[in-house]
Parts: sequence; structure tokens; C-alpha cells
Amino acid sequence: MDSKKVYLVQTNTTVGFLSQNLNKLNKIKKRPPNKKFLKVVNSYKLLPRVPKQYRRKVRKTPNKITYVINNEAYRVISEKNHKLFLDKFTWMYSTSANESGKHFDEKFAKSKADIFVIDNRGYFEAKPSQIIKLYKKGLKKLR
Repeated sequence: MDSKKVYLVQTNTTVGFLSQNLNKLNKIKKRPPNKKFLKVVNSYKLLPRVPKQYRRKVRKTPNKITYVINNEAYRVISEKNHKLFLDKFTWMYSTSANESGKHFDEKFAKSKADIFVIDNRGYFEAKPSQIIKLYKKGLKKLR
């Protein structure tokens, strides 16, 4: 497996483009290079330092919550199928496999990805993850 390729993968929330190649993801999504992507990881050990009062909360929360820590977005993946894929890389950048502001279009997604990863679930859109920003003195629900 090549971490520089763009993979079309069913994530735990929606169909996504995953890669460690930010340039390719920016080009596909037509995003400015300074706009950040979600980083999905296969272990809590890969998260930056979580404020002490939230460590237990972060470890005990469901798989569909994204945490913003030090202005970077992270989601720890534990859903079986998605984690099996991610374990080959330990971490990847992730973004929805659609044109900005549009719903998932399989034809568009397949035209942009280098490799298609299809498991027994197929491809589907689901409710997006919650996003919670952690501060030293509080937290804020962003979505």
C-alpha cells in the first residue's frame, strides 16, 4: 500500500478520500493549501496531548466524534472495517468524497481516487461526526 495515493474508502461516517498526500487531497477538493484536513488515527497514542480533565472523556466517547486539539482535528477510528484499512498506515488525512457543497457522487469520487477500497458495507452517506473543540479551560461543540 502506498500512503501517497488517494484511497476511496467507506469511513465510519461517510465515503471519504484518505491519503497522507495533502497536495493531492487539496487538488481534488479544490481547497487552499492552508485549509486543514481531519486526521484519522488508529490509536489514542497518536493524539497530541489532550488536556488532563478530558482524557477519560476522549477515550470513552463513541467512534463518531472528532476532537479539535491545538487547532487540528482528530478522530480515533475503532469501527472494525475502517480500522482494518487504517491499521496499514496508522494515520491518514480524511475528507468527504464529494465536490465541495454537494452530496456523494460515486462517478466523481471514482474519477478522483487512485484506489477503491470496498468492504461488505459498500458506499453510503451517513450522519457526519460531532466536532468538539477542547481547550485547557473548557470545551465547545462546533457541530
